[in-house]
Amino acid sequence: MRHGRSTDPDVREVQVVAGGVELGGSLGLPSGARGLVIFAHGSGSSRFSPRNRAVARALREAGLGTLLFDLLSEEEEARDAHSGELRFDIPFLARRLAAVTEWARGQPELAPLRFGYFGSSTGAAAALVAAALHPDFLHAVVSRGGRPDLAGPILARVQAPTLLLVGGRDIGVLELNEEALARLEGLKDIRIIPNATHLFEEPGALEEVARLAAEWFSRYLGAVLPEARA
Repeated sequence: MRHGRSTDPDVREVQVVAGGVELGGSLGLPSGARGLVIFAHGSGSSRFSPRNRAVARALREAGLGTLLFDLLSEEEEARDAHSGELRFDIPFLARRLAAVTEWARGQPELAPLRFGYFGSSTGAAAALVAAALHPDFLHAVVSRGGRPDLAGPILARVQAPTLLLVGGRDIGVLELNEEALARLEGLKDIRIIPNATHLFEEPGALEEVARLAAEWFSRYLGAVLPEARA
């Protein structure tokens, strides 16, 4: 389900052409940004996910550009609402994410930037698969409450530094993330947010996710944290 438009004055709506379809996107590019974080949401969500938008806002405050987009076109979304055939099709979602990344690389204002992925739920698996297939232009991955296990054997091919963020009370998903961490071969870390459940709705939980994600992307995409600018 898609809701409204962004009210952030620093964010503009764009049309992303990827995989032969047009997708709605929300692009935020702070002055002097040296990195771009592309968001891959989970099933049943969209670029208007309030949790991802909150994280994106924090990343922009850290000097990073953000691109939130709809993984599915409106026609695909309507079809998937009845069949569920696309939301767990990780290879399809990874190809779509890679196609969006190619679109971004073709935009003059974005082409000079280092790119990272922020994936949630099934979107995290798609982000890891896309990162493994395109190590030449993908430099960091962060997963929020993700299902990295769904990336399968290709996890061992991920070269981009990868951070897994999981709620301490998200028991089943926490175990899957710990197993996936062991299969990742490159630079990696896992941070467990105490007392947080799957959607990080507890007070301060999402803020901690945003802080850790900003630190990770700033380190590997080259942005400067606000306190470092003073």
